[in-house]
Parts: sequence; C-alpha cells; structure tokens
Amino acid sequence: MPFIPHTEADIAAMLDSIGAPSLDALFDEIPADLNCAGLKGVPAGLSEMAVTRLMHARAAQDGFYSSFIGAGAYEHHIPAAVWQIVTRGEFYSAYTPYQAEASQGTLQLLYEYQTMMASLTGLDVSNASLYDGASALAEAVLMAVRANKAGVRRVLLPDTVHPRYRAVVQATVKHQGIELVSVAFDQATGLTDLAVLEALAGTPAAALVIPQPNFFGALEPVDVLTDWAHAHGMLAIAVANPLSLALLKAPGQWGSLSPSPSPGGGGELRAPLRGGVPAGVDICVGDGQPLGVPLSSGGPYFGFMTARQALVRQMPGRIVGRTVDLDGKPGFALTLQAREQHIRRSKATSNICTNQGLLVTAATIHMSLMGPEGLKNVALAAHANTRALLDKLLSLAGVERVFNVPFFHEAVIRVNTPVPDVLRALRAQGILGGHDLGRDYPELAGCILICATETKTEDDLEQYRQQLERILSRRNGREPGVPPCAYK
Repeated sequence: MPFIPHTEADIAAMLDSIGAPSLDALFDEIPADLNCAGLKGVPAGLSEMAVTRLMHARAAQDGFYSSFIGAGAYEHHIPAAVWQIVTRGEFYSAYTPYQAEASQGTLQLLYEYQTMMASLTGLDVSNASLYDGASALAEAVLMAVRANKAGVRRVLLPDTVHPRYRAVVQATVKHQGIELVSVAFDQATGLTDLAVLEALAGTPAAALVIPQPNFFGALEPVDVLTDWAHAHGMLAIAVANPLSLALLKAPGQWGSLSPSPSPGGGGELRAPLRGGVPAGVDICVGDGQPLGVPLSSGGPYFGFMTARQALVRQMPGRIVGRTVDLDGKPGFALTLQAREQHIRRSKATSNICTNQGLLVTAATIHMSLMGPEGLKNVALAAHANTRALLDKLLSLAGVERVFNVPFFHEAVIRVNTPVPDVLRALRAQGILGGHDLGRDYPELAGCILICATETKTEDDLEQYRQQLERILSRRNGREPGVPPCAYK
C-alpha cells in the first residue's frame, strides 16, 4: 500500500477494544531474546517528497546503458498497450482461479495462452506456465524420468545448455537419484559433439535435452539430435527461445519421418504418425521472457512447457480446459488437478501447483498484439542486427569469430585483450558489451557472447564498434583507425 493509514489514536482505540494495553503486550508470547532492539543503519522516517527525491537519485545511479548482453534475458521492444492492459485491476489483482464460476476471465486468458504456446511449439498440450525457464527444464527432466517405464534415472544434458539452467536442474535432481550426464560441445563449431553423443549410445537414458538455439546462439542440428534420441529409446526435450520459433521449425516438427520410440523408453518403436508428420520432440520448455516481459534485474520471468498428449498426465502445474456447462454454454476450468500438491500432497506428481499468472497475461497480450507476422519481423530484425554488429566487430584488429555456424541473435567473438578489462571499459562508456564466457567455460576464456535485438539502431552498433576499437587499440599500443600493418 502507498501509506499506512492508522494513526496513533487509531491504534490505541483498537488495542482498547481488544483489551490489550500495548502492542508489546499483544505479542508477549514472543521470547524477549528474539525481539529486535531496532534496525541498525535504517535512518529516521522521511516525508513523501523526500523519499521520492531519494528514490529518483538511487535510480539515476543505475545509469542508462546500451545493452548487448543476451545469455538468456533479452531487451525487446514491448508495445505500451501490453502493460497498460496487464495492470488493469481485472488482471493485476486477480486471485488464484480455483473457483471457476468467479474466474472465467482469468481462465480464458490462460487457455488462450496455452493455445498460443502449443501452436508456437507444434505440440499438443501446454500448461499454464512455470516459474522460469530453468525450473521448467528441471520439471521436464523429472517428467521424462517418471515416464520411463524401464526405470532409467539418467538424462543426457549437453554443455551447450544455459549454465544456470544446468545448475538448477542439478540442484533439483541431485537428491532424487537422477544422474545428469554431460555431453561436451565441438570446440570448432560450438555445437553438441555428435561423436561424444554416439559414444554414449550404450548408456541407457530417459531423455536427451536439445537446446535451440544453444547458449552460444548457435543453431543445433535438431533433426539429427531428435532422431538420435528416439532411436536410442529416449525422450527428446527441447529448450527453445520462443521468439526464435517465429522463424525456425517448431520443436514438434523436429526429426525425420522415421518411426520413433514410445514415451516409455526401452527402445520399443511406435508406428509413424499419420500423414507423414515428423516425429518431433516429446517435451518443449524455455523462458517466456522475450514475449512481453521486461528485463528486471534477473526476474521475475516465466517458464513455458508444452508436450505430447501422451505425456499430459505427467505435466506439472496447472492446465486450463475448455468445456460446456449444463446449458451448453462454453466455459473454462482447471483440469487434471488430482496431481497437484494441494490435492495429493506427498503423492503429487509435482510440487508445482501455481503459475506466473501476471507475466503470462503480458505474454498472451503481447503475442495477440504482435501476431505471427509481428513476431517473425521482430526475430528477423534481431537476427539482422546481430549479423551487422558481428560484421562491424570482425573488421577490427584483435577480434575474431569463434564459431562459424548459423546463429539466431547471439554470437561469440574472441578478443586479444582480457575480457573483464574490455567489458569494464565498455561499461564506462555506457555500453554493456556482452557476457564473459570464460566465467562458465574456462576453455572459452577471452571470448564474449554478444547479442543485438530489434531495439538496436545503426548508431548503437557503430558506437559499440568505435568504443571497442579504441579500447583494443589502446591496450595494444596503437592509435584507433590505424591498421596493424602500419606498426610492422
């Protein structure tokens, strides 16, 4: 609330009404040694005007930067209408929709969201969202292990998956007897090493995780990886950037027309799908942040999950269904709730029994406003800007491209100067130059993951190039704009 409405007289009147002499007496059951003597370092109260000035000053300390950092959270343009609608009271303060008769608006919105995500990923069913992309992947791993009839508790997790996602999955499964097997990447391409994967062919696993694009922005050979997983009795779990799916093949269409194993694992093949439809992945997850959710110091964002119909009873979280009432009128309700912890408690399929409702509302409105063509145009513009930025930076002495493979809107460069120094110098000029890959991949020390979205202008790209040229030239004892050969 914007202010505390109770005056000292109000408080005294309430205490008198309940027969308590003071606030301390009201809470006298709290042991004295647990009482806090006061909050050290907290100044005395300020007036509203003084607090406003203080907060403006604090906000100004953050500065205004041109960001070229991607690495899982992206700066996209969000139409003003999105959050203008989201913050209406009907959405902003809506409560958990357990009572369908009082929650038709919220339920319909979630149903529309599920429909959009199922369409975008090419799969049959979607839940109402999860906490973020990392926890969505962790839930997908648990889901695949539950679905494995052979009882295999092992999942192949490529090193090209986001490092934070891998850490969250490990934290989630480490006490559940589930083994995560790392799959190295090819040092030349930045893609999952198929030779390493083939060497694991004799290792029974419940699933293979397939990122697209991967953490380096590179486009993995998803058809090959999906077919390989199915041929070896594994489920295929896609980790996708939802915006990229406006351009790229939907995960539900990955793979060849060949038969693929049943979700139970064990290598038993099922018949090809009718109509020659590609096998596709079994589960798709990711972070919905690119769909109308602003950057916000790391969150909150939201995770999405879609899957094949055969796995719907293994899905965590909420699912909204469309039905008809006794009068034949359409309506919406939560469905398949028996698996949720508030019903089954310790026997629940998952302890996830909620969703990121407000952010999903933003994503649904965002996708509705943009439409398929709008999302495609944003993805094309982001890709074009990253290509343009990469070309500009590669024209500089001391910069080289690391992985020469197709990418979406992130790419990796190597500089001949310590990356922390380069990024610090760029930051001093108001530019967040990218992600230091050496922090997560020691073998990529000296490499920067760069990203440009549709928000960047030609002037932004050129400013980055000029500042990087100045920094590298100064570090290497040259004047900016003078070619290296002039110093030989």
